Order: sequence, then C-alpha cells, then structure tokens
Amino acid sequence: MPDDTPDQKRLERLADFFNEVGMLRHTPRTGYAFLGSGKENVAEHSYRVSVMGYALARMSGVDPAKVTFLCLFHDLHEARTGDLNYVNHRYAQCQPRRALEDCVAGTGLEDDVLPLWDELAENTSPEAMLAHDADQLDLICNLKVELDKGNAFAGQWLESTVKRLRSPAARELAEVVLRTDHNRWWYGRVEKDWWIRRGRE
Repeated sequence: MPDDTPDQKRLERLADFFNEVGMLRHTPRTGYAFLGSGKENVAEHSYRVSVMGYALARMSGVDPAKVTFLCLFHDLHEARTGDLNYVNHRYAQCQPRRALEDCVAGTGLEDDVLPLWDELAENTSPEAMLAHDADQLDLICNLKVELDKGNAFAGQWLESTVKRLRSPAARELAEVVLRTDHNRWWYGRVEKDWWIRRGRE
C-alpha cells in the first residue's frame, strides 16, 4: 500500500527537487552564442558565483553564509525558465519567482529559499548587493578567458559588465582579474623547466 503520509510526500518532492536541480547541468548559459566563443551551464556558473560571494562577503565584513545562500539559489528558477540573455530580455517575459515557487513547493524548503529570492530581487541589502556582484564577477572572469584566447569582442562586454559592479571589494577584484593571465594559477607559478622535465632530474 502506498505511503502517502506528509513526511513521505515531502521526501518524494525532495527527490523531484534534486532531479530538477540536476537539470541546471544541462541548462546552457545562452549569452555565449552572441559572444561567439565560450560555453557554460547554469550549474557551473552557480557554483563559482557561490564561492565568489563567500569571498566578497569575507572581504566586506558581511555575513558570508547569507551571501553564499543567496548566490547558491540565484538561478535555480532557470531549470524551468531557461537562461534568458540580455537580447532575450528585450522581448521575452519571464516569471522567475513563479518558477521558483513551483520548484520548491512541498519540499519544506519554501520558507528558506523564497525569502532569499525576494531579498535578491529587492537588491537593497548589503548581502544582495554582494551576491549580484559575484554574479557579474563570474562573468568577468569568463570574459577575461575569452579575451586572452583572442576574442576581442569580449573586451566590449567587459566594459559594460565592470560598470555593473557596486561594491568596492568586487571592483577591486575585477581590476586584478583583468590584469591577470587566467593561466597563471597553474602555469605562471611553476618554473618553465618543469614543463620540459616534468619533475625529473
């Protein structure tokens, strides 16, 4: 006989929810088609945005857990709506909160996730500002990679994206990102001879 107790129904909804979150791995960030190079899915984007939000919060003396949670769920609705890029937004109508409501309904997470969305949409708290900056900073890092690889058009995108940053911490980090070779973390900090001998004497 099926178990239709409230706890069982919640567990079943959580199973659905986890599968829905997994759809973000298959949801492309669509702006790169207009840039002409680069690719990314929403899950990849959301992970680094969350890490960046945590770092920005620590730099700014703001609650890092709060900022991280704001970042973690900021694009969850896109499992249902898809990622609308800046060109799409000129014409298409999207209901992200409605999509998010349907996403978390019955999971027991509603009272946590929906207020985070509302705070992010209002964009008046220091935490929301940093979460939005982390979102843009992730794009800046990706655009810098494409610029380093020879896509000059990425430079025009960078000009606009940097101007969206609001916090001193994000602006300071963006300046450093833009003058840093994106390969330096693994290539530039090792003696060049390593790549010849691979550690062998």
